Amino acid sequence: MTTASERVAIVTGATAGIGLYTALGLARQGMRLVMVGRDPGRTERARRLVVERSGSDRVETALADFASLAAVRRLAEALLAGQEQIDVLVNNAGLISPRFQLSEDGYELTFAVNHLAPFLLTNLLLDRLRASAPARIVNVASQAHRGFRLDLREVTRPHDWTPLSAYGRSKLSNILFTRALASRLDAKEVTAACLHPGMVATAIGDHAGALARFGWRLAKPFLIGPEKGTATSLFLATITDPTAFHGAYVIGNRIAEPDPAARDDSLGEELWTVSARLVGL
Repeated sequence: MTTASERVAIVTGATAGIGLYTALGLARQGMRLVMVGRDPGRTERARRLVVERSGSDRVETALADFASLAAVRRLAEALLAGQEQIDVLVNNAGLISPRFQLSEDGYELTFAVNHLAPFLLTNLLLDRLRASAPARIVNVASQAHRGFRLDLREVTRPHDWTPLSAYGRSKLSNILFTRALASRLDAKEVTAACLHPGMVATAIGDHAGALARFGWRLAKPFLIGPEKGTATSLFLATITDPTAFHGAYVIGNRIAEPDPAARDDSLGEELWTVSARLVGL
């Protein structure tokens, strides 16, 4: 097995919040790190912060706007060209759109960024992850998935769209994707797990609808900070043997039961088929 200093980790959404502190934690573990962001200036500032606080000079950046599937494909090409091995992929990037918007490809923005982009990126990097075995994929989901349902006939343009329903459905999709992905993987080669990071005081809720945004700002002082919110991501990315968590939904480093809709593996397979068509796989 490779040592921490020989391992390569990729973290998406690494410029702020949980992603930034996940990157910092992995750099402190001694891993070689690629921090993925959208904005060049913010991504470089985040890289400098990680270098300064971790003492590691093995920190690189890569750029992609996850609202564009073409940009995700370019990101995958750059990562495959630049990294001979990929040991850890943390799919952390996500958003809550405050209004109904479409991605560059014409899909509802929250679903496109939070599900379709990591679905595509993971699949494009999967052979390299397998070749780097034992490797692992960590998907950041959320308890916000509870109570929501997916209608795959209108998943890219739901008729009953709200900021929170779009976010909840995207997080439900993250869990269904993780389970379907795990069923396709040999856990001895690549493990896949997803997690709820806790109620974390990041900026993500600042961009929800007006009522949800007001509630988020009231609650924020009582939530955990992003550094504490990375605990489960770092646990799954660094635990010596992650096979017990293969396909699992994890809260506080323990396997938890997601909503029944997230355990519907036939729905997960249908979502996989629809997602593969939407992203052109």
